[in-house]
Amino acid sequence: MWFRRLLAFFALLVPLVLLGIAVFLVFYAWPAIHYNGLDFLWRDTWNIGNQYANPVQRHGETVMPGAQFGILFLVAGTLGSALIALLFAFPLGLGAALFLSEAVPHRFGHFVSFFVELLAGIPSVVFGLWGIVFLIPFLSHHVFPVLARLFHFVPFLTRPIGSGYGLLTSSLVLCLMIVPFITATLRDALRSQSTEMREAGISLGATRFEVATRILLPGQKTALAGATMLAFGRALGETMAVLMVSGNALNYLPHNIYSPISTMAAFIVAQLDSALADPTGMAVRSLAEIAVLLLVISLITNGIARLLIGMLKEHTL
Repeated sequence: MWFRRLLAFFALLVPLVLLGIAVFLVFYAWPAIHYNGLDFLWRDTWNIGNQYANPVQRHGETVMPGAQFGILFLVAGTLGSALIALLFAFPLGLGAALFLSEAVPHRFGHFVSFFVELLAGIPSVVFGLWGIVFLIPFLSHHVFPVLARLFHFVPFLTRPIGSGYGLLTSSLVLCLMIVPFITATLRDALRSQSTEMREAGISLGATRFEVATRILLPGQKTALAGATMLAFGRALGETMAVLMVSGNALNYLPHNIYSPISTMAAFIVAQLDSALADPTGMAVRSLAEIAVLLLVISLITNGIARLLIGMLKEHTL
């Protein structure tokens, strides 16, 4: 009996901690939610106000004169970088998983898989430093000019190409960070398939590629959907690497794929010092409101993933 109660306690501990964090954030950010209203999502101006003036009363809250908080540019940067990263990461992760599970000897596959999983364990600041030292100069001098010249007729790919810090660079760094999640999850799912299915496909004259893509992969739609949504959630919440390569744009909506951006998670870190200088505390509470919104987006993402997985399971059955 005591063992069952202990297991129940540990099972409930994680959701209780999550609930406690969510309640604290909403409670702390409530004055900012009341002050900013729904315009918080549609404005693209973040201004903590005149810090040398006396606080004033606006909308029932004490703020500094000129204080205005809007995060439309952050929403655009966060969703844009995560979606573009997923667009690159999905085919890479899918191809790598098929290669590791079906196209290489078992022993060599384990060796390569070790490095794939090691990629997931590299600290994000290392990816950010690599992005600054190598990726940004390489893209800005050799890749972006070619893209802008070849696709000048596409509005989102035309010049100016900027300095290399921006949306596409952030997306590429995020892509490298989330590929291991897709690869490892789908690789394990494919390896769990019975050998008889592979042998049956080969006995019917199918190639190994056809067996993998037409027999094994269709049965792993649930695993593929779950891995994709997990990777997307990881991209939404990434902080340090994006902060280092995004350009940390303030009050600026991206007008092409090379534009500097800022994401919600990175912006909280970047603006925390200046927000703490606000004697009314409204700037910090507005940062907490961003954290609440980011938490809501993460919960919606996981909810959609659960719903999608459930639908795929029912369809499979």
